[in-house]
Amino acid sequence: MEYKRIKKILVANRGEIAIRICRAIHEEGLEAVAVYETPDQESRHIREADEAVWIGDGPRKDYLDIDKIIWAAKKTDCQAIHPGYGFLAENPNLAKACEEEGLIFIGPHYKSVKDLGDKTISRAIAQKAGIPVIPGSSVLPQENPIEEAIKFVRKHGFPVMLKAVAGGGGRGIRRINSEQELIEQIPVAEKEAIAAFGDGRLYLEKCLIRPKHVEVQILADRYGNIVHLGTRDCSIQRRHQKLVEVAPAMIDPEVEKRICEAALLFAKEAEYINAGTVEFLVDQDGNFYFMEINTRLQVEHTVTELITGIDIVRRQIRIAEGMPLDIKQKDVVCRGCAIEMRINAEDPKRDFAPEGGKIVSVYQSPGGPGIRLDGIVYQGYRIPKEYDSLLVKLSVFGFDWKEATSRLSRALRDFIIVGPKTTIPFYLRLVEEKEFLEGKFDTEYLERHPELFDYRPLEREEAKIAKLIAEIHHRGYNPFAM
Repeated sequence: MEYKRIKKILVANRGEIAIRICRAIHEEGLEAVAVYETPDQESRHIREADEAVWIGDGPRKDYLDIDKIIWAAKKTDCQAIHPGYGFLAENPNLAKACEEEGLIFIGPHYKSVKDLGDKTISRAIAQKAGIPVIPGSSVLPQENPIEEAIKFVRKHGFPVMLKAVAGGGGRGIRRINSEQELIEQIPVAEKEAIAAFGDGRLYLEKCLIRPKHVEVQILADRYGNIVHLGTRDCSIQRRHQKLVEVAPAMIDPEVEKRICEAALLFAKEAEYINAGTVEFLVDQDGNFYFMEINTRLQVEHTVTELITGIDIVRRQIRIAEGMPLDIKQKDVVCRGCAIEMRINAEDPKRDFAPEGGKIVSVYQSPGGPGIRLDGIVYQGYRIPKEYDSLLVKLSVFGFDWKEATSRLSRALRDFIIVGPKTTIPFYLRLVEEKEFLEGKFDTEYLERHPELFDYRPLEREEAKIAKLIAEIHHRGYNPFAM
């Protein structure tokens, strides 16, 4: 076995995921290098790393500049690059550039990133492996896509999902309910796909009614060893982007077993290496269908780590070095239940509009048994207008669903964040909702519960006091005692 020992890793990302990767790097006894754009010059991820390299004024464009990322890695004598999620994580050109420059890409081979990022190719691989797929069209022709699309919907009926071939992370997806809507949306979707992914190709899938979104975390080394780390439910979404993630998925045990086996079959057929997530939709009758594979670390990997005790990022690093997996399938034991909620600086009442530019004047986080926080926020933190609005990911563990939800409710109440509006009041309504407490949710859950948005933000007495203390500290006197 040939190992390529890594000593220093460049983290090609920002925010909470860069911090999380730096921690894993340090626990492996290695050095971490951060990169940053000018708007991020006060970001916590810089202080978490051993070194930091400024790569440009940004915003965003320098984090997406492969040449600058490679330059920063070579400038600091790194042997490897970890892309995190978002930005360049699913860009095969970064993985290919690493190989050409003698750097290790901590992720799958660039050919896997390229091929599996194409939804039509990954569907074909799933079909070859004998895994059910949702009825879908071929890639719509660019010259006359509407004619081909209408043929598909006349055969399969409405609703359908119009998807970008190169889409990911919930982007490039829209539900179509009529022929007129299809005609109107195809050119719009094409332009959006080009803007988001540089690829305007589209295809159609039959839309399942009220399915559950279930995914399987896998790890695979270059020696053919593949394990799954159980399931996650990511059904509660807004605009096809996940808000709440649960592990394990609360589905029939026999269906769960078959889904995990299907994920392993897919990984084997695709000759996949490193960490990945195979995603499925499960209908109300327990039938499941392959949807896609994400060739990167997922935002919600935290809940899988909580129920298995397995550090996914550290395994990513070891696999990239050429080490065989140190765990067998029999070693993977999923115990208890974990829930993750993304605490964003957003106003749910205004369609989750971001609160960019505001200052977090007071920040107090929850603690206690079974609480994990992955975040970038601190007192005095300016919510960036330039990047996403995620403040902190709250993950809780309980021995069963009831314990996990009660702990989640307590943790949400223990947060004090003064300054921006956040998703916390919305989540506090959600954790009291009857269907949620019964574990009954699907991808249309939020559409069925518009009352969750009817909440009254209340500033707690602790927050008022903390705000006053912060104001006194800032001014050097009590402005209300004059």
